[in-house]
Amino acid sequence: MDGRYQSSINAERQAIRLDAIVGRFDGWLLLCVFALVSVGLVMVASSSLAVAESRNLAPLYYFYRHVAYVVVGVLLMLLLMYRSDIRQLEQYGKWLPIIGALLLLLVLVPGLGHTVKGARRWVNLGPIGFQPAEAIKLIMIVWLASYLARFSDEVKGSWLSMLKAFTVSLSLSLLLLLIHKDFGTTALVLAITAGMLVLGGVNMPRMIMPAVLLLPLLGLFILLEPYRMQRLISFRDPWQDPFGDGYQLTNALMAVGRGEFWGVGLGGSVQKLNYLPEAYTDFIMAVLAEELGFVGVCLVVSLYALLIGRALWLGLQCVEMRRNFSGYLCFGIALWIAMQAFISIGVNLGILPTKGLTLPLISFGGSSILVTFTALGLLLRVSWELERAKRQVALRREMALQSQAAVAVPEALVSASPASVSGEVRKHAVENRTAKPGRVRSAPLLQRMGEWMRSRSNGARRESPRQRIEPSFGGLSGQ
Repeated sequence: MDGRYQSSINAERQAIRLDAIVGRFDGWLLLCVFALVSVGLVMVASSSLAVAESRNLAPLYYFYRHVAYVVVGVLLMLLLMYRSDIRQLEQYGKWLPIIGALLLLLVLVPGLGHTVKGARRWVNLGPIGFQPAEAIKLIMIVWLASYLARFSDEVKGSWLSMLKAFTVSLSLSLLLLLIHKDFGTTALVLAITAGMLVLGGVNMPRMIMPAVLLLPLLGLFILLEPYRMQRLISFRDPWQDPFGDGYQLTNALMAVGRGEFWGVGLGGSVQKLNYLPEAYTDFIMAVLAEELGFVGVCLVVSLYALLIGRALWLGLQCVEMRRNFSGYLCFGIALWIAMQAFISIGVNLGILPTKGLTLPLISFGGSSILVTFTALGLLLRVSWELERAKRQVALRREMALQSQAAVAVPEALVSASPASVSGEVRKHAVENRTAKPGRVRSAPLLQRMGEWMRSRSNGARRESPRQRIEPSFGGLSGQ
């Protein structure tokens, strides 16, 4: 009974030591977030001045609103960094598609839904408006990460499990298309789903059939809306109609070309003076290219590359440590930021058709900023928990080695010949042998051995030989 009680006490103390370990947030992620947010604040202030004055508003009206959204987003990110629990998020993740569908249907509620530029995409929340389509991206990522963590083997080996994930994604995408008329977010959600399934281990040939079936469906939705088809046509040669369908793209290309290598200088953009529509939201990258030039564009692209690379690296480490939900969550967030940034930059540079997607952490837009900071808060929390798990594993190994040393070293000393070990050393060896695991009494023992060796070198009298002590199951007994 004493042995069991002692073992339970030792296990409890080891658990307390493990729980006392804290993690550490990824410094590179924090650096990228701070840098991109800083660039966004500067560019929103620069690109929105003329727009605010043309609407009889204060020159820095949109900048102040952007600062308010950033402050709320940072507070939300800090709350998730320090207070969230990824395991609880995994448990409740299976209910997220239902919540997402309800959010998308809120725009149909009278008094809540709000129409902007012919599309009913906004929900009025008092003085501010929220766009549910932005939240659907993160909701789909969290649900799919939970689904892949729970049914990883089934998704890899079964058609039905893979098609279930596509069915949920397609259902939310149809709501986006039919109610919100948001083709860009729909394509983004479907692309994120496909990317996460591939990273989750789905057999690539099995992905061909859903893709073949989805492409004609997406093409049909493009044909049903004349303005979408016109965007594709004008994208091929926007200079055929520079004052009509190609107006946005031609002005964006003029801004990019005018920036050249070093740019015209911060605040020196001409295209933002009511020539380039949505200069502080969808086409903020064109203004940045005009004012900061090729160097500024490369800097922003490098920051996104570093942010995405760190997220993928965290995801890979989580999967290697069998923290599958955290790993797939990192993969999904990385894919989302990578795809949205690529589409936004591609539209501004004229390599993709015009589509209204914001540049993460840089463009003006309250819904996008809040949801992006939420995702980054979860990503930083994963980095904290991953670092904590690494330290706990290292401590377990250290305690195991200490326990082995606490048993192995005294056994060797106790079984040694009487002529080689003094009685005092044997006494401490026996005490160290019966000591608590994880608490090696090596320092006092080495000190006593050093004193004993010094006494021998000074000609001290040796102790009389004693009988050899052998270990037994009931303790130590002399023979």
